[in-house]
Amino acid sequence: MNTQSAITAKMRHYGPHPGILAIVFTLLFNAGLYPVTMYGGKPYFPGPWESADVIQTFFQARPASAIICAFLQFGAAISLGLFTATITSQLRFLGAKSAGVNIGLFGGLMTVFNIIASTFILWAMAHPGIAQDATLIDALYFIQYAFGGPGFSVSLGLLLAGVSITAGFMKLLPKWMVIFGIVLAAIGELSWLNLILPKALFLIPLTRFPAFVWLIAVGFKLPRTKDINKQ
Repeated sequence: MNTQSAITAKMRHYGPHPGILAIVFTLLFNAGLYPVTMYGGKPYFPGPWESADVIQTFFQARPASAIICAFLQFGAAISLGLFTATITSQLRFLGAKSAGVNIGLFGGLMTVFNIIASTFILWAMAHPGIAQDATLIDALYFIQYAFGGPGFSVSLGLLLAGVSITAGFMKLLPKWMVIFGIVLAAIGELSWLNLILPKALFLIPLTRFPAFVWLIAVGFKLPRTKDINKQ
C-alpha cells in the first residue's frame, strides 16, 4: 500500500520590494519639498491662503527651486506607482479576492496621476513669462494645489483603505498597522472638505506625512511568500 505525505513548500512573490519602493517615494517626495520651503531660502512656497501678489512673487524669485521640486516629486510619483502595482499584486498572490485590492489599486494610481499633474503644472509655472501674468499664475497655482493637496490625500486614503481592510480580514498585517491605515484613510477622505472649507487644510498633511511611515511599514511587513502543499 502506497502512502503519500504532503510536503509544505514556500512560494515567493516576484517583483520589486515594496518596502524599498516606499522608502524611495518618501525620500524623493520630501527632498522635493526642501528647495521650496524655508530651508531652501526665502521667499518659500506660498500657501493657498496667501494673496495673489505673494504667489506671483515666489515664482518670479525662485523658479529654479520650483523646477527642482517638480523634478524630484515626479520621480516620487513613479516610485509610488510601482509600489501600488507591487503591493496589490502581492495581495492577490496571497489569496485576496475582494474588491479592496482593486480599490487600493485605483487609489494608488489616482494618487500617482494627481502628483504627476501637480508637478507638471508646477514645472510650467516656473517658466519665463508665466509668473509675469498675475491672473494666469494665480489660476495655475490653485489647479496645482487641487491636484497636489486634496486630490493627493483623498486618493491616497483609498490606497490605504483598500490595502488595510483587505490585509486586516486576511490577518496579513498586525492589528495596529491595520487600524493605523484605516484611521489615516478616513482622515484622507475627510480632506475632501478642504475644497469648500479652507480651515480643513490641516487634514492634508495629517494624511500625507504619517502615510509615509505606514507605506514603508506595510512594504516590509506584508508577507512575500506563501505555503503550498506538494504531494
